[in-house]
Amino acid sequence: QVILCLPRSFEYSQKNAVLVPAAALGVGGMLVFWLRSRHKIKTLEMGDGWWGSGERPLKGKEDESIRPFKIETSDREIEDLHRRLEQARYTPPLEGAAFHYGFNSSYLRKVVAYWRNQFDWRKQVEVLNKYPHFQTTIEGIDIHFIHVKPSYVPHGQAVQPLLMVHGWPGSFYEFYKIIPLLTEPAGHGLNEGDVVFEVICPSIPGYGFSEAPHQKGFDTIATARIFHKLMNRLGFKQYYVQGGDWGSRITTNMAQMLPQSVKGLHLNLIFINRQGLRRMISVMLGAYVPWLVGLTREDVRRTYPFIQKNIYELLRESGYLHIQATKPDTAGCGLNDSPVGLAAYILEKFSTWTDKSFLHKDDGGLESKYSLDELLTNVMIYWVTSSIVSSMRFYKENLSKDPRLTPDARVGVYVPTGIAAFPQEIVHTPRAWAKQIFKNIITYSYMPRGGHFAAFEEPKLLAQDIMQFVRKVEQL
Repeated sequence: QVILCLPRSFEYSQKNAVLVPAAALGVGGMLVFWLRSRHKIKTLEMGDGWWGSGERPLKGKEDESIRPFKIETSDREIEDLHRRLEQARYTPPLEGAAFHYGFNSSYLRKVVAYWRNQFDWRKQVEVLNKYPHFQTTIEGIDIHFIHVKPSYVPHGQAVQPLLMVHGWPGSFYEFYKIIPLLTEPAGHGLNEGDVVFEVICPSIPGYGFSEAPHQKGFDTIATARIFHKLMNRLGFKQYYVQGGDWGSRITTNMAQMLPQSVKGLHLNLIFINRQGLRRMISVMLGAYVPWLVGLTREDVRRTYPFIQKNIYELLRESGYLHIQATKPDTAGCGLNDSPVGLAAYILEKFSTWTDKSFLHKDDGGLESKYSLDELLTNVMIYWVTSSIVSSMRFYKENLSKDPRLTPDARVGVYVPTGIAAFPQEIVHTPRAWAKQIFKNIITYSYMPRGGHFAAFEEPKLLAQDIMQFVRKVEQL
């Protein structure tokens, strides 16, 4: 029997000699595939779109030319504005109301008097035109942008392209004070001579001088795709992106969509939709043992008392959001017809979003941070383009869906990220919470002062933080 079994056992050993390595190879291959798939970065699908009027043309390529653009005004435009300002009606404010009920009408009368009698729109048009403006057609609509290059670049130094995106109720004009700091840092007292930028500031479609979409559904993902196409059309294969407010979400989508094109993402506001048990535990323990959940003392100071700062104050400041996310055309109708109503609606945000304590001031603290010329120039960009309604629609397009079910909700951000956390921002997002989405945070800065409109209010602080971030990314 032993002898009879020998050939059989030899036969089995031969089979094993083939099967075992084959099985090991198969298992090993599956393991390698699993490990590689784990590290494969999930991206946001780019897709395509058409936002022009009517059906997309079946034939003919889109005009990809980049056309010089100039802001202009006329006597008729200014006369119409003055007539409307003169005919404004006001409701007296409650005694001692300050800005607690919204824009104080006593101060509004002063703003309107300045607007009518002293504000020089022609002069401000010259200021707006000091940077080169352009338009180009993408996905059926005209996209407006400014493109500013440094006047002098030291020999051997690389110029970094930087796309900066505004939000609501701002505009490309928000960046006028920060642009010279970024394009010519040495000439403005910034010892950051090794980093210099050329800056591209587009207007979000439906804002200012960018044509409004004619179709429903235009959201931040569509905007991100259009801005990638814009940068590609300008000849940039890789670039940095920066944003706050809607600009933050748009540039985040850009990083999720084409991480190979975005060298770095710098934000001064973070949107975090993910909540869950982990966040709840962090909130509950953060006030008592912050170190246990990754919070710093500064995080605690900015986040607690939690109910007051993250629920009550947020509800107080977000009434406009609920209107714009549901019936923007109804509320927008009055704003588009009345320059006084438009100014009150927009400038109230520049008060309390700059500093929450400005609620207690009769003038909303507006002129302590900005000049009336600056504030009214931003309002005028909305007025002369009749873009307030289309800008408000952006909220409905983005917020009428369950945020957990949007395509970008489950896509992480893996590009190098810099975060500038300004103390007066509407909400504070600690680094520990930001890491849930932003997987490669290079810099996280607790800014010493400033609020929501960082580039407009604190251009030097923001410029320094952007430069510090880019320098670190370039050294990676």
